[in-house]
Amino acid sequence: MLFKTSEDKFDMTNLADRAGSADKPSAKLRCRNLWKIYGHRPTKALDTALSSTEPAAALKRRLEASGHFLALADVSFEVQQGEIFVVMGLSGSGKSTLVRCLSRLVEPTNGEVWLGKENLLAASERRMVEVRRKVMGMVFQSFGLLPHLNALDNVTFPLRMQGMPPAERIRKGEEMIALVGLQGRERSMPHELSGGQQQRVGIARSLAVGPELWFLDEPFSALDPLIRRQMQDEFLRLQRLLQKTIVFITHDIQEAFRLADRIAIMREGRIIQIGTPAQIMLHPVDSYVASFTEEISLTKVVTAGSVMEAIPGNWNAGEGAHQIDEWMPIEALLPQSIAGTRSFVITREGKGPVGLLTSEVIAKVLAKDTTQRGAT
Repeated sequence: MLFKTSEDKFDMTNLADRAGSADKPSAKLRCRNLWKIYGHRPTKALDTALSSTEPAAALKRRLEASGHFLALADVSFEVQQGEIFVVMGLSGSGKSTLVRCLSRLVEPTNGEVWLGKENLLAASERRMVEVRRKVMGMVFQSFGLLPHLNALDNVTFPLRMQGMPPAERIRKGEEMIALVGLQGRERSMPHELSGGQQQRVGIARSLAVGPELWFLDEPFSALDPLIRRQMQDEFLRLQRLLQKTIVFITHDIQEAFRLADRIAIMREGRIIQIGTPAQIMLHPVDSYVASFTEEISLTKVVTAGSVMEAIPGNWNAGEGAHQIDEWMPIEALLPQSIAGTRSFVITREGKGPVGLLTSEVIAKVLAKDTTQRGAT
């Protein structure tokens, strides 16, 4: 992302549009008009829903009166290759049902789910078993470790089910254990591991099959705040290494804003807004969405790469003593900026420079944040 700013004009209201303006790769996952209705006659209830012009809450009440529950209503979105797509909502909003429908652990009532060029809703159950074993990785809130197997055997269990030879799966398992930072705990039983360590084993197990698509449903919700923060750091580290395509479910707006490339906010089975953290922060679609962002600081959401300036043609590389990655939040740069650092050189994945960020721009982001938070 390379955006130009001007000393005499810096329009923060356009930041969200800038952040979403970069060229995007083709979608890895596409969800189209997905519905899930529970009850004795879901197809008839679907016909009722499709022909209805009622508000969502009224339609939901009418379906409940006929013995049906509307879990998902006309959900559509795309997830790009290598993107962290966070689905956020309160309990009962439909987010966990959504991820189960995407993997067909729960059968949708209607709609389309495409993984690349394959329509998963047209796939046979045998094919879906193969997809879930070899193409999808899944991590849930409950760690789901087999209590009678040690950490290494838990990690290699899906490889064993695939029929991988013992020596090869042990090598792969040890590689995954090292990847999540648990070297030396390969022989530990689940009850000998802390909650965070158990979740690391669960993450290693889901990565062992080399998934193209990674589903994480409230993976850190059962952890205490400190360990949860550490696991978020670990998750981001792994993503920078592996560049997986990820659908991440959470009810925590702080977690959503910290992890997401884009966020989908759900309410009563519907997606009511999709956007980057900056887009949602600056342009909430309604008061419901705005209420989630009241406690979020703009400096936590805006990254160096989203407001960096083009490098001037006469720029001297010797001026670039302070190098930072484009994903660095403005908040992390405030101490250096206040201490007198006038500019930062922006790099991308350790390579660059790709842009410059001045202390003047940082000051304007901070001023906008102060104004915006003072208005709430």
